Amino acid sequence: MTDLLNAVLVIILVMNLFALGTSRINAVIRTVAIQGILLGIIPLLIHKHLTIPVAIMIIVAVVIKGTVIPTIMIRALRDAQIKREVEPLIGFLPSIILGAMATAFALLIAGQLPLASQHYGTLLVPTSIATVFVGFILLVTRYKAISQVIGYLVLENGIFIFSMLLVEAMPLIVEMGVMLDLFVGIFVTCIIINHINQAFSSMDTRHLVSLKE
Repeated sequence: MTDLLNAVLVIILVMNLFALGTSRINAVIRTVAIQGILLGIIPLLIHKHLTIPVAIMIIVAVVIKGTVIPTIMIRALRDAQIKREVEPLIGFLPSIILGAMATAFALLIAGQLPLASQHYGTLLVPTSIATVFVGFILLVTRYKAISQVIGYLVLENGIFIFSMLLVEAMPLIVEMGVMLDLFVGIFVTCIIINHINQAFSSMDTRHLVSLKE
């Protein structure tokens, strides 16, 4: 079971690098959707006994992260009629290198954290840290508003992986509240993105500086 869990986590890490290295926003959204479905599988591989809180978390994660949020984002992308992230703050190859360095750093420091000793032999802690780093890189190095939303979603995926270590201790209502905040936040942001595109005929957030005039 540990080998299967680590295989899923390695796939998530590879998807992180793919998200950093492609300019096609639609492909990144679909990658994050697959990542969301894989996140729903992780609780089955961590916990030997399927409890009601774990089962509910699996269903909610797969539905919201793997289906609902990607559908909303693809619709916003279609309405804005854009396909690529052009000229990011950091190029795609340097972004991959930066993401790989962040992943290596996460692997190095994860062993020093208390929770890592409780899940020795798994990549849960380093994967969660690396995914948070990658989400942050996407968030601050991309100019398209939709790409920044994807960065926020990837960052939250890292937090979700970390929460898997605490699912028995954390009340279910807390996790559901976080998931609801994520859904509402991205839903509202996609509406704002649509208005930005109508006002500026672009989703490049650099154009927002004109509002200060």
